[in-house]
Amino acid sequence: MRLDSKYFDRIRTRRKREQEAEQAPPTCQWDGCDKKGTHRAPVGRNAEGQFFLFCFEHVKDYNKGYNYFSGLSDGEIARYQKEAITGHRPTWTVGVNKDAKNSPLHSEVRSGAYTRVRDPFGFVKENGGKGSGPRFPQARKLKSLEAKAFDTMGLAANATSAEIKSKYKELVKKHHPDANGGDRGSEERFRAVIQAYQLLKQNGFC
Repeated sequence: MRLDSKYFDRIRTRRKREQEAEQAPPTCQWDGCDKKGTHRAPVGRNAEGQFFLFCFEHVKDYNKGYNYFSGLSDGEIARYQKEAITGHRPTWTVGVNKDAKNSPLHSEVRSGAYTRVRDPFGFVKENGGKGSGPRFPQARKLKSLEAKAFDTMGLAANATSAEIKSKYKELVKKHHPDANGGDRGSEERFRAVIQAYQLLKQNGFC
């Protein structure tokens, strides 16, 4: 820049004393304290981002008695903690988006084992375009109790709902105490089959 430029006169430099005064820490905000306030302490609820400035001794005293939830009831505290899980942002229940539900690619789960895909354009229809689209088996990741229930009933993990019900009727008829003269071993097997079927039914397999 030329020294005779019209812009040169607009350049100003701060004096050293002014810079030192700005950099100097403020006084502690504790009543009657003249020490430097070098430590920040939160003001409180509804004043997020605002801080008091205290010296080291007084910031310790302030933090000992600080309670963010002071003045709130137990219900209000529980609500705050629940909303904090999502960062205090609104959430929606799964499936409330009507536009997505009505889209051509929306899937409907049938009997917990198969998924029927809507095919409005006839890309995957069978039998020369007649009938509905094919059903695709949905992969199952069985839990230990579910796997045990399938084993108890003598079924494979990919058994359909109809197969489970059919096998259940067969085993109940076979191991019913009246059909086995009150045999103890058959009675225990009968109970195990009923419990296994109820577990699979509750988990949507039949």
